[in-house]
Amino acid sequence: MTSLAHQLKRLALPQNDPSLLSRSEAASLLFDCKEAANIDRETFFAIGCTGLEELIGIDASFETFQPTLFSQMSKGLERSVQTKAVNQQLDESISSFLIHLSPYFMLKPAQKCLEWLIHRFHIHLYNQDSLVGCVLPYHETKLFVRVIQLLKISDPTHKWHWLHPIQKPGVPLARGTLITHCYKDLGFMDFICRLVTKSVKVFSAQPESLPHMRVLFTFYASTVVSALGAAANVTDTLVSKLLPYIQKGLKSSLVDYRAATYMIICQLAVKMTMENSLVHSLALQISKTLVKTPLLIKEGLSCLIILLQSQKEEGLGEKPFKHLCKVPNLTTTLHEISTNYDISPILHYMFPHMVHSVIYGETEESDMVGNQICKKHLEAIITNIPLEKNIDHVLACERICLNFDSLSSTSVVIRNILMYSKTLDLVLEQYLKDVRNPKEQDLFHQFISLSLSGGKYQFLKDTDTSLLLSLNHPQPAVRLLAVRHLDEMIDELKEGFDDSFIEEAILARLKDDNLEVVNAALSTLEVCLQQWIKNYWCGILDTAIQILIRDGILKKNKDLLNQLVLQLLPYIVITINDSKSSEWKVALCIAQSNLCSLHPLLKGWPETFQEVVKAPKTENLIYSSNGKLIKFLSENLILEDPSSLSQMVQGLIDVAKKEPHNVKQKVTMHVISAVLVQSCCGSYRVEECRSSLALKVFHLLRRKMQNFKDKMWWNPETLNRKNKDYLNLLLGLFDSLLSGASEGNNTDHFRTMMRLLFEDQFRFLSVLWTYSYNISNQLNFVVDAMLQTRALYIGCAMLASQSMQTKRKLALTASPVIVSLLINLGSPVSEVRRAALCCLNSLSGIKESPFHPIVIDLVQKAEEITSDQTYIIQSLGNLFEELHTQPKGKPQPQKLSEALGALLECVKSITCPSYVARNMMKLLQEVNGKVVLSHLLPVIDRLLDRVLNEPDGILKDEALLLHIIIGKYNEHSAELLCTNQRSLGLFIKALHTSQEVYKGLSTFQMRALGQVTKSFFAALSDGKVQQKILGVLFDLLLNCKNPDCAQMIGSVFKAISVDAEQVSVELEPLQKSKNIATVHQKRKQKMQQQRKAQDQECAQEESSVNWQRVTLILELLQHKKKLKRPQALIPTLFSLLARCLEPSAVQENLEYVKQLILGGLLNICQKLSPDGNRLKEGVLDEEKFNVELIVQCIRVSEMPQTHHHALLLLGTAAGMFPGKVLHNIMPIFTFMGANVMRLDDAYSFQVINKTVKMVIPALIQNSGPSETAGDLEGIVIKIIRVFVDALPHVPEHRRLPILEQLISTLGGERFLWILLVLLFEQHVTKSVAAVTSGEKDTVLENDTEFWISVCCEFSAVEQLQSLMGILSYLTKLPENKEESELFNVESHSGKQLRHFKFISVSFMSQLLASHSFVKKVRELHFSNWLLEDVLRYINVVAHSVEKNADSLTAKFWRALLNKSYDVLDKVNSLMPTETFIPIIRGLMTNQLPSVRRKAMDLLNNKLQQRTQWQPAQVDMLLDMVPELIAVVQQETHRAEEEQAINRQTALFSLKLLCKCFGHEKHEPFTAVLKMAVDVIASEEKEERNVTGSALLCAAEVTCILKALAIPQLPRLMPALLNILKHTKELAASEIYLLSAVTALLKIVETLPHFLSPYLLHILLQVVHLEKIAAVMGPSSQVHLRLDSLKTTLATKLPPRVLLPAVAKCYSETCLGAVMDILKEHIVILERDQLSAHQSELTSFFVKALDFRTEHSQDDLEEVGEVEGHIIMCLISMIMKLSEMSFRPLFFKLFDWAKTEGAPKDRLLTFCRLSDCIAKQLKGLFTLFAGHLVKPFADILNEINTCKTDKAFFESENNTEKSCLLLQFILDCLHKIFLFDSHQFVSKERAETLMMPLAHQVLINFYCCLCLPDECEEVEHQCQKTIQQLEVILGESLQNYF
Repeated sequence: MTSLAHQLKRLALPQNDPSLLSRSEAASLLFDCKEAANIDRETFFAIGCTGLEELIGIDASFETFQPTLFSQMSKGLERSVQTKAVNQQLDESISSFLIHLSPYFMLKPAQKCLEWLIHRFHIHLYNQDSLVGCVLPYHETKLFVRVIQLLKISDPTHKWHWLHPIQKPGVPLARGTLITHCYKDLGFMDFICRLVTKSVKVFSAQPESLPHMRVLFTFYASTVVSALGAAANVTDTLVSKLLPYIQKGLKSSLVDYRAATYMIICQLAVKMTMENSLVHSLALQISKTLVKTPLLIKEGLSCLIILLQSQKEEGLGEKPFKHLCKVPNLTTTLHEISTNYDISPILHYMFPHMVHSVIYGETEESDMVGNQICKKHLEAIITNIPLEKNIDHVLACERICLNFDSLSSTSVVIRNILMYSKTLDLVLEQYLKDVRNPKEQDLFHQFISLSLSGGKYQFLKDTDTSLLLSLNHPQPAVRLLAVRHLDEMIDELKEGFDDSFIEEAILARLKDDNLEVVNAALSTLEVCLQQWIKNYWCGILDTAIQILIRDGILKKNKDLLNQLVLQLLPYIVITINDSKSSEWKVALCIAQSNLCSLHPLLKGWPETFQEVVKAPKTENLIYSSNGKLIKFLSENLILEDPSSLSQMVQGLIDVAKKEPHNVKQKVTMHVISAVLVQSCCGSYRVEECRSSLALKVFHLLRRKMQNFKDKMWWNPETLNRKNKDYLNLLLGLFDSLLSGASEGNNTDHFRTMMRLLFEDQFRFLSVLWTYSYNISNQLNFVVDAMLQTRALYIGCAMLASQSMQTKRKLALTASPVIVSLLINLGSPVSEVRRAALCCLNSLSGIKESPFHPIVIDLVQKAEEITSDQTYIIQSLGNLFEELHTQPKGKPQPQKLSEALGALLECVKSITCPSYVARNMMKLLQEVNGKVVLSHLLPVIDRLLDRVLNEPDGILKDEALLLHIIIGKYNEHSAELLCTNQRSLGLFIKALHTSQEVYKGLSTFQMRALGQVTKSFFAALSDGKVQQKILGVLFDLLLNCKNPDCAQMIGSVFKAISVDAEQVSVELEPLQKSKNIATVHQKRKQKMQQQRKAQDQECAQEESSVNWQRVTLILELLQHKKKLKRPQALIPTLFSLLARCLEPSAVQENLEYVKQLILGGLLNICQKLSPDGNRLKEGVLDEEKFNVELIVQCIRVSEMPQTHHHALLLLGTAAGMFPGKVLHNIMPIFTFMGANVMRLDDAYSFQVINKTVKMVIPALIQNSGPSETAGDLEGIVIKIIRVFVDALPHVPEHRRLPILEQLISTLGGERFLWILLVLLFEQHVTKSVAAVTSGEKDTVLENDTEFWISVCCEFSAVEQLQSLMGILSYLTKLPENKEESELFNVESHSGKQLRHFKFISVSFMSQLLASHSFVKKVRELHFSNWLLEDVLRYINVVAHSVEKNADSLTAKFWRALLNKSYDVLDKVNSLMPTETFIPIIRGLMTNQLPSVRRKAMDLLNNKLQQRTQWQPAQVDMLLDMVPELIAVVQQETHRAEEEQAINRQTALFSLKLLCKCFGHEKHEPFTAVLKMAVDVIASEEKEERNVTGSALLCAAEVTCILKALAIPQLPRLMPALLNILKHTKELAASEIYLLSAVTALLKIVETLPHFLSPYLLHILLQVVHLEKIAAVMGPSSQVHLRLDSLKTTLATKLPPRVLLPAVAKCYSETCLGAVMDILKEHIVILERDQLSAHQSELTSFFVKALDFRTEHSQDDLEEVGEVEGHIIMCLISMIMKLSEMSFRPLFFKLFDWAKTEGAPKDRLLTFCRLSDCIAKQLKGLFTLFAGHLVKPFADILNEINTCKTDKAFFESENNTEKSCLLLQFILDCLHKIFLFDSHQFVSKERAETLMMPLAHQVLINFYCCLCLPDECEEVEHQCQKTIQQLEVILGESLQNYF
């Protein structure tokens, strides 16, 4: 494309884009381009408006675009004709809309809106930048690519051409491509930045929409930052582009915008070196931003740190510092940043300004507040933030270098600086070197005194010297005071102390020679370890231990060693998981010291602790370390020497007795207690040690236990932490002692322990018996089956030893014994069950116990219970079932009732552990009834309250208990809900309790819903309770947010059996509240707000229906099967439907409600009448079924689904109430035609089918006896007409099934023809009128194809009957306009009537020929009744033809008659041959010539179609030959036109009969040949078409008869040749000519050996016909047949016959056709035949070659053409000759041409012949060409006009012939030279030819220059060239020629 084209393309307007003019394709985002082209504007507008409404529901700001871009006016707005101002305003509106749309681009509503803008406003052409900006943030999505594919960006100069590569493949834009283009094309970067600012401006008008910009800000930040990072270097141009947008971003109040700007600044700072002014400007603006809008403080400070870190801070000045000091929470934020990042750059900048402000700020009164802020910040930074990277040095230098005059005001700062003592010492040392002035020295001394007043140089009052000197004083008392002063400093956390100083001091004093000083130092060390366990204290500890170990002090003093180990034991205990912490380092330090090797308790601990250190990080290190420590210490303690064991145990107990004050002390206490307990389990060297150890441990634990003896249960769930710990250790001790006692070792100690627990031993045992069922395990103790069994057997032994009084106490309800034993009967361990039964057996004799009936019963079934875990449940169920079976008042049931009550009271007790109650309820799971539930109501109430108030505090056992108790709401206790309101209330409360307390455990709501079973609901005797529960279920469903709950409610409702009346109550609207206004208020309301009050009243009435609740109930009813008296719902449903149709309900979207109501009515109707028949009397009042309301619903609604439901309901109702439905039948079907049938979905199709199936049979079956068949047919016609009228709007693939269903339901035999007639009428009146004339044929073809498809859906019988019905109807139709029910003639024109008839007949013809119809008819026995109807109609049409022969409609009637004949033809083709032949013979005797002709046409068609015939059929057909001959010979008395046509048809019939049967039956056709020859040879002039048909018939018969036709040749051939002589007649009719040529061809092919008498004439006629065929063209049939004729003559005739004829023919005329025949004949000759006739042929060719000489004065071109045929014929012979044969022939021809006196024209012929021979022989010709060199040279010289003026040819055309001769010679020489492979061109031959050829070249050259040219300029330049050559040569150029 050129540059100009590019410019023009850029200047082209969008409205000129060719895509806007295309009708085949249209730009679209949602549809294919071709599909979009077929969608109208209304559809696009509806799509856009739908999307906008959905967006408004999401974001109300879109409402502003409704009156502009999505208004009704926008549908007619065309941009290309609007003014510039209008388009500019439209662009602004579109741009604003796209900015609003961008955050929602991925939503479907947004895409719908874009679809409308693309279709109507062509935004992909007019608003490309705005469109790309809208979708650019989503560049990695396929939807983005879909938008880009809409753009026209193929031009390389287009702004968005870089996106062109992704258009075709459709792949998302790679992020790398976007980033690369961003930093390479600064215009694109500017586009992104401007997009952000523009969006901010647009969204600022709606602050509530600002959060939606987050997508754009994210894209902006990520793209620009990535582009800056990818750029090789950041140029000044790029920075200048970004700076304005950075400024706007920093000033913006939008958090996300400013955060994005911070990121860009950071990237810029990292990528480039900025000028100081730019750094200062950015730092100042960032600091200002942090003060003005204190958001993103951390991010802003981080940005400033990176800026200062990457750039030079020189020249920043004080302004940013002042703003930074005002930033809220500056120090806190910096501290937070410093934990992960280096903040030294900002501290390096701020410290000098801070120190300066602190010192000098007070002198300026105006800055007092700022001074205080700076001081506060400085103190906080120094205190909380570690100063790294030499920042402490900067601070100290800055402080020292300032004037010392203000030292008194900065003491706090100075003390903070002292934290960095080494740095301070270094700075002081450096500064002291420069102090020379006495005044400065004094100030320096004051500074030192002030700064060190809180450190090691502070003076102690008691010692009158510094702390440092006191610690090193020679007097021990002074040193002791100094060490104690260190304790005070550490306790008070005094400021200014130095850790390193304290470390050195403690180390030094630990080495003191005074014991009191060393003890004080150890005490100080302990305090340090407890308060600041830092890394360097590990060294102090290690040093202290080494000091004690040194010199064997600890080895000599075991008491000191024990004391040291006990003191260090807490530091071995771990409380932190971090193995790198100081606590771990201290523990490691102790483990690695030599102390562990000295004391037996710690031997081997270093190795064990190393295992803990090396453990995987995933392991709980606290648990691992302390667990191994407990095991390690307990094992070492067991191995202790008995002499030291007691002392060590006592020491451990003393440590454990101390009250813990921190976590470490508490953990230490537990570790020591666990060590002591485990030690009881070990095997000691001396077993007596175990006794004392056990007692000591038990006394330790008992003292820590609180008093809870008065409680019935020792409930681990309610104990406090201490009691839980006690009970835990007590259980462990019991387990340990019990294990030892079982081995006989600890029996005494165990008994001692049990005596100590005597009062509480059974409560304690109850814990052991039941704790294994505790899921929560509050004690963190596992009671396995072994321990549980042992405890039970111990209990059994103890029970056996108890007194009767004690047993009575234990058997009462106040004791937990029996309950604890009972729940063990359900244990999965059989031994546990056996042990529990043993215990119960010990108590079975206590009759006073309320549990006695239970215990007795269970003891008796001990064997079964022991064998089966679940038997206890069955046993208790059977036991308490007697309460329901035995009469009241008897003692046994009373005791059982009391026993059951006792059990339930235990469960109800607050003190009873929930796991005990849970297991008890598991045992009672088959015990049901009102009594059980009434006892458990308090438990339900209590637990539900806990779930609602403290769901996190409820235990899993409690949750499971509540689940079990809620299960007691069943059919056995349902009656309680009717009598006990609390029971009903708690159940409803449970239904509302939806909290999930434990994951995996269903909610109590779900549990309660599960209890609402069919039996439970049926057991509720009170209908009001049922109604209440049903209402609660519906309310839950209404407010439910849990899908599982909603599904459960659906399942419950589906399962229970509900009375329809109850559902009806729930569906009825709420009662409208009464109006309680006063009379005065009413009057005032009527006077002032009458209209408003009415509206409010209507609104109140409408709002009384909770449509959401109604919807949910109706949804449940859809799947409800068990519904009592469903008809009770019908009035309520119709009432709701009426409310939905009220005008006030239009505002609400109640379409779905309508569908549910209609669906519910349909379900009810199907329940009442499953078979769809009429209802029995009394089932449902017909008046309650409001059919009119359903029809109104159909008319009012616009939703297809609503229509479907209504139609299905009407279809069902038609069988139940046919009368009511039939009154509304036409509105139903009219609506279906106008709406439902236009929808393209399977559901709509199904609705139509069902409606048709249900309504129409009801219509037919329920038509009363008074209604005649005509009345019914009239209604059916109206219904079918509705369907036909709606057909153009029905989707194409739905049309056929709909009509098939309709007619199948009505009855195809009776009504199919009516459908077809109405379809014909629609085509005639509507389809054709709606299209242009050029498309009518296409419409007719499509419609006919559809009609045939409709017919093919029915059986062959139904189709035939429909054809008969159509024919009958057409027969009855008048010729002129009259009234008709189907085709109303009065309302249509006469032309439409005729068109209707013609279409009907044409359709029948095509149907009869269709493949599907023929296939069906083959299987049917065909009768003659259809043929009779066709013939009858043909007679009617034939009469109309005669009647209207002279009218304007004559042509129509003839065409209709032909179509009717065509129908007859098709019918006949379907008929059996036996029937067909007699009918045809009968028709041929008809008086009408047209009928006779049609009969013969039918015969011809049958003969052409049929390939196989039965012999009898052949005989019947051959019997018709005489009749056909008679038609040809005897119809001379008829009208001439009819006669010719009929005779021609009869001849064609005879030809077909001969072709089909002549091979087997020759006899009948000899007469046919004679008859045909008579017609051909007739002396009277015959009509040419008849003669042509006779010729074809004669030729066909001749081909069949062969030799039998020879007798007729003497008459046939002369007549045929005579016809061929009359060329004018032949040329006038191509068919006539073709018939004659075809006849001659077939005769020559059949009898070639009998044509010698006629061969010359045949050849002459072929010559004449060749001329005629040349005019018609090579592709004409005549030309092709003539070629075949010539080939036949050349190949079929022997040379002895053909050659003489050719010679004779040449003597009369020599034409190319004869030569072509001869050439083809020579080609097929054998070599011997050619040799035999060579002399004859040579003589002929020598004579023939004189053609040019004989015609020397004729036109050269014509002569040359004939000569060419002769030469090519001769060449064909030459190519078959050998060299020996060719050489004499060639020289003979040479002599023939060069003979003296011979005409020179022979040279032309010879040279041309030589050229052609050279072309064929190629290199072989050089063998004969040597004789041609000299003659050719001579000829060239003779025709050289420069050498002679004599003409070579003595004729007027000498020049032309000379040129032609020269051409032949040069062509021949060229071929000789070209194919020379034998060195033909010798020197002599070259010299001979050189000069003649050169002269010819010069002559041609000069002539070219001198000849005039069409262009004068060319001619002029040639003349100038000649003149210049003559000047150079000095003579004329003519001298050279």
